[in-house]
Amino acid sequence: MNTTENVTIIKDTTANPAPLGLLGFGMTTVLLNLHNIGLYGLNSMIIGMGIFVGGLAQIIAGTQEWKKNNTFGATAFTAYGAFWIALTAIWLLPRTTFGSDLKSDETSLAWFLTMWGIFTFFMFIGTLKLNKAIQIVFGTLVILFFLLAWSDFTGNKIIRVVAGYIGIICGFSAMYSCFALILNEIYGKTVLPLGVKK
Repeated sequence: MNTTENVTIIKDTTANPAPLGLLGFGMTTVLLNLHNIGLYGLNSMIIGMGIFVGGLAQIIAGTQEWKKNNTFGATAFTAYGAFWIALTAIWLLPRTTFGSDLKSDETSLAWFLTMWGIFTFFMFIGTLKLNKAIQIVFGTLVILFFLLAWSDFTGNKIIRVVAGYIGIICGFSAMYSCFALILNEIYGKTVLPLGVKK
């Protein structure tokens, strides 16, 4: 008895969601860290970026990475998107009538940042199998989280300024990665190098 099997191959033709996630993370990180170095105060521009660009856009990118079976991208973008929404909630909740008694002190914020630093450190280890550009994003992000935590633990404002400059480098490196992924795909060649392992 002869049997025949039909094999269906599904080709993924969806767009790469990583540039959106990197852009959302990068732009919001730069703008917050311009505040950390003292260029301007905490304001609605940062909060709006945190909720919608750093937060929502990254969660959308993370959801799309999940569909592409990319565990690293899905975890990173969704987690950091949630980070930005949580951070804006930490700023905004104490300004509401029901949250006026819930303001976080510097010690609790330091522990918040420490936990994110630990998470980011292990994600950085994962980037050692990826390209150099992403390694720079995550490497500087680890330093940023721990410096911000140190600043909050000690109350040292100079450390926060140093962290701000590291954060600007981190944010711009994420934006660079976004631009490289887009331009390299459009032109079908390396326009902006990502330091891909041979």
